[in-house]
Amino acid sequence: MAGGESVNGCQGPGHQAQGFDIPPGVHYLNCAFMSPLHREVEEAGIEGIRRKRRPFEITPRDFFEDSDRLRGAFASLIGAPSPERVAIIPSVSYGITAAARNLDARSGSNVVILAEQFPSNVYPWRRLAAERDLVVRTVEAPVTSGSRGAAWNEVLLAAIDSGTSVVAVPNYHWMDGTRFDLEEVGKRAREVGAALVIDGTQSVGAAPFELSTVRPDALVCAGYKWLLGPYSLGLAWYGSRFDDGVPLEETWTSRPESHDFRRVGDYRNDYRPAAARYDVGERSNFILVPMQLAALRKIREWSPGGIQEYCRSITRDVLAEVSSLGVVVDDEQWRGSHLFGLRLPTGVDPARLGPELEARSISVSLRGSAIRVAPHVYNREEDLDVLLEAIRVTLV
Repeated sequence: MAGGESVNGCQGPGHQAQGFDIPPGVHYLNCAFMSPLHREVEEAGIEGIRRKRRPFEITPRDFFEDSDRLRGAFASLIGAPSPERVAIIPSVSYGITAAARNLDARSGSNVVILAEQFPSNVYPWRRLAAERDLVVRTVEAPVTSGSRGAAWNEVLLAAIDSGTSVVAVPNYHWMDGTRFDLEEVGKRAREVGAALVIDGTQSVGAAPFELSTVRPDALVCAGYKWLLGPYSLGLAWYGSRFDDGVPLEETWTSRPESHDFRRVGDYRNDYRPAAARYDVGERSNFILVPMQLAALRKIREWSPGGIQEYCRSITRDVLAEVSSLGVVVDDEQWRGSHLFGLRLPTGVDPARLGPELEARSISVSLRGSAIRVAPHVYNREEDLDVLLEAIRVTLV
């Protein structure tokens, strides 16, 4: 499929393997683990290394301009009206911890999370619960003969009650791509006065996300997966609940007028407006920030909706085939096209698939009971066909 060709009536990015260094015969269906770097992102990092080689050319302006461009690019991606609410962070655990420590969760209330969600969005709430006498309420996936996603969404909404102070969930579950209807979850959270904190790592960048529709209090994303960026850099959006919060670090760049190096020694106890207070120290990383900025420009070029449609176009036929083999895949409404789980027939251990995957140079992840498949625009339908062949051989 050529770049920009229509996919299911939508303008999709088309096959983009030429921008990535994936050798022929390698079937990388594992972006949920870690994205490969686009060549333009790689070049931005190399240029950053060269820049550090000549520090006499780095000016005070350079500590702020790319960082603020990055805030703007992320704000645009999620539909945020102001980049001032975007913080530059090193990890999801950092961003979630900053949120947890600045929420007014009342003693005796509960924090609602999902079973087996990623630890970065679990451990901060456990700590908060121990410190403030809260209950962590974990919502398990129900056993059902119907749609796992539909049933899990129902029990999640039912778990949010008048005793809930925080709902901390992802958009798509990292283990199997189960989609949670964050618009409905947000409505329910607001009804009971609970804060909604989202780990958007497995969705933002690969699926449309509109801040004004979901209306979270915080959205935290790692950069190295679907944002196609480097490791050790992430982005977070914080709403008005956090405007007067205490950051995890007391950084000089988070202070008003810090761009004027002559006044850095005029110590200030106040912070720049909105979310800059939550920036990680040394956030003006001359290598990582340009890389992430270049990655967001590629995502904007392709669009998250276009990426989602492209992934749907290359997975539709194969998913119909695996279903005919007795492999369980959830209804399209309740999973991603960029991220989904395949569950082998009852009694078949997913680990049996391992040798067949290795023999064919297929990269997917085994997560819990699911074979997690995570394609992107560098994949073709042929990559899914090779996976289908491995599953067929395993089931013989």
